[in-house]
Amino acid sequence: MAKRGGFPGGGMPGNMNNLMKQAQRMQRQMEEAQKELEEKEVTATAGGGAVEITVSGKHEIIKVKIDQEVVDPDDVEMLEDLIMAAANEAFRKLDEESANSMAKITGGMGGMGGLGGLPF
Repeated sequence: MAKRGGFPGGGMPGNMNNLMKQAQRMQRQMEEAQKELEEKEVTATAGGGAVEITVSGKHEIIKVKIDQEVVDPDDVEMLEDLIMAAANEAFRKLDEESANSMAKITGGMGGMGGLGGLPF
């Protein structure tokens, strides 16, 4: 009587083996892309360039440039708002670059969550 279940020869079928190789290749590409992103720097401005913030790919603020004209001791709140706006924009740009980089690797599969676009 023929055996039920399992795979002939005890190995994975060809399609599953190819899928595993593709997943491993994708994982290596994602790791490489993550390293590249960590080395990136993104700059954003607020107040028409009065405040400039540069962040690293590790989500750390690495440079703050403030135009002397916006330093008003009587309006510290405006300067705080400009710094916050520039920092938030820099982080948004960084996140966008990260998402675009990963989308190139995954082919738009939704970040592998639930393996949405895989054929099984």
